[in-house]
Amino acid sequence: MIKTGDEYRESIGTGREIYIDGERVGDITKHPMFAPIVDIRARIYDLAHEPGSQEVMSYVDSAGERNSIANKLPLSQQDWHDKRTAVDLVLDEARGVVTRVGDETIGEMWALYDGQDVLNEVDPRFAENIRNHVHRAVTADPFHISANTDPKGDRSKRPQDQDPDMLLHVVEETADGIIVRGAKYETAAPYATQAFTKPTIANWGDSELSDYAVGFVLDLNAPNLKFICRTGFAGRRAAADYPLANRVDEVEALVIFDNVLIPWDNVLFYRHTRAATFVRSTLHRYSALPYVHRSIRFADLMIGAALWNVRQTGLDKNPAVQEKLAMLACYREGIDAHLTAAIATAETSPGGLTMPNQSLLYAGRVWAQTQLPQMMHWARELCGGQICITPDSATFAVPEAAPWLEKYYSITEQWQSDDRRKLLAFARDLLNSDYAGHRLTFQLFAQAPPFAHYQAVYRNFDFDGPLGLVKAAAELSDRVEEGSAG
Repeated sequence: MIKTGDEYRESIGTGREIYIDGERVGDITKHPMFAPIVDIRARIYDLAHEPGSQEVMSYVDSAGERNSIANKLPLSQQDWHDKRTAVDLVLDEARGVVTRVGDETIGEMWALYDGQDVLNEVDPRFAENIRNHVHRAVTADPFHISANTDPKGDRSKRPQDQDPDMLLHVVEETADGIIVRGAKYETAAPYATQAFTKPTIANWGDSELSDYAVGFVLDLNAPNLKFICRTGFAGRRAAADYPLANRVDEVEALVIFDNVLIPWDNVLFYRHTRAATFVRSTLHRYSALPYVHRSIRFADLMIGAALWNVRQTGLDKNPAVQEKLAMLACYREGIDAHLTAAIATAETSPGGLTMPNQSLLYAGRVWAQTQLPQMMHWARELCGGQICITPDSATFAVPEAAPWLEKYYSITEQWQSDDRRKLLAFARDLLNSDYAGHRLTFQLFAQAPPFAHYQAVYRNFDFDGPLGLVKAAAELSDRVEEGSAG
């Protein structure tokens, strides 16, 4: 059954060993750097129970049970439309962009569900395990995240030729399961329920068996886990000056596996490099869609901040300003067009699921990611230099400074200094703060580094069409196909 927000809070308040900002965390649900994002995740659970949002966030299955739309297996195009609607509702409630809340990572499990024949090559139990966990994700409603990136160490060396713990690996088999050591960087791990954990190695060479080729579902309450977190943005500065950083910061952690037992029922593959390779090549075939969908919301925030600013200052009729706004609009609509088309031309996956058109989906991800830095720069330009020089909210309240700030930050009867300050503070946090820089880097690497985004396009684009077109137009002989390197 779908959890409530309080049940979610109770599930993560189990005394996990979490460190942040030079101290061990007591109650993560109340810690100032975690509480805002924990509250958002709890709010997502509660939305599935409230009359006004229940039908958007959940559905009733054939057994009469109500389950989360986010975790529902996609069996039709409508399922994807429903998922996008639910994401929009979540982002409306958050009043910002949150990424690691579960819906954008559960799809990685569906990709492995498509690879059950690969899992069966080693042990049929692994295919059964993935089926069980996909079903459990639907019915138990966990907050599910992804564990990919290792510390890696010296990449010029094999893992075996340096400290072996630089990559997560199996150190022992027992009757109860496998024992693993190493570490993973995981966004949201300190306050999530479980993580799909898998290797980042892309090239296994001629190795067929490897202790590093392991994938499993990790219970984040498991013993011998430690969470060492980056300092959060929330609570460091006044919410009035940094509204986004204080509301929607998602905290990353270096998760230490200090000989952690993974029960056999949670193991999805082990010592199986082909399965590991399959996972890396198909990992985002579903999860890329809700992930990229969030870029539309980020674009909307940039457009809104820029347009309100030029309307405040009376520049919205300027053709050069309109041109920049149109460029932001084209960026936004380009993302939406790719996702809409990917659903409209969806394919049936090997596991019988409805899979977004892979070429369009991955091309849309490249468009969203590669254009983002330029879009942020244009939005900064439209917002003007005041986003980096405006005093903080406390200064606006100082009796000696307040009259001058009211004088110089009031523009018209409609736009007085308080609203002007609020808009500039929002734009600064969105585009120009340390939080904004963090978000930009996160978007660059969150699903994969840029080269991997292009590799996904290369693997999924149908090159036969252009080849055949040129062959016919240039009247090439059939010999060119026979001699092609492929």
